[in-house]
Amino acid sequence: MAHIVMIVPSEQFRDEELFETRTELERAGHSTVIASATTRPCSGMLGGWVVPTLTLAQVDPEAFDAVIFVGGLGVRQYYHDPQAHRIAREMHGCGKIVAAICLAPVVLANAGLLTGKNATVSASEAKTLQRLGARYQGTGVVVDGAIVTGDGPTSARRFGREIAALLTAVAA
Repeated sequence: MAHIVMIVPSEQFRDEELFETRTELERAGHSTVIASATTRPCSGMLGGWVVPTLTLAQVDPEAFDAVIFVGGLGVRQYYHDPQAHRIAREMHGCGKIVAAICLAPVVLANAGLLTGKNATVSASEAKTLQRLGARYQGTGVVVDGAIVTGDGPTSARRFGREIAALLTAVAA
C-alpha cells in the first residue's frame, strides 16, 4: 500500500479531480493525505470541501510514495510557489511518482519537471506547457516515466487508475 499526498488549492479546487482520483487510489488500497497552503477548510468549485492535514511546508517528500497536484482555478496559487516546487522536485529526484491534473501541470512545468517530457494539461494552458519545454499531447491522461498528467475533470477517474497502476508496478 502506497502513501500519497494530494495537494489542493485553498479554494476553487476541482471537486472531481480530488474526490474521484482519491476514490480510485483508495479503491486500489492506497492511503491519501490532503495538504494545502493552510490547514483551514478548502472549498471546491462545485461546493465540496476538505480539511487538509498538512500545510505544504509540513510535507516531507520522504514520507510519501507519490504527490498529486489537484487542479481547478485556484491551483494558480501554486504556479510559482517555492514550497510546491520543492515538493515536486524532491519527490521527482527520489524517483517517486509526481502527478498533476487540469491546470496543475503548469506547477510541474514551472518547477522544471516537464522539460522534454510528454504531458497534457487543460487546453487553456497548452501553450504554457509547450513554452516551458513539455511535449504537449492533448489527450486525457499521459504517463511519462514517473510523471502523470491529466487534462481535467472528465479524466479524473482514469488519472487515478493510472497512478494506482504505477504505484502497484513500483511495489512489485
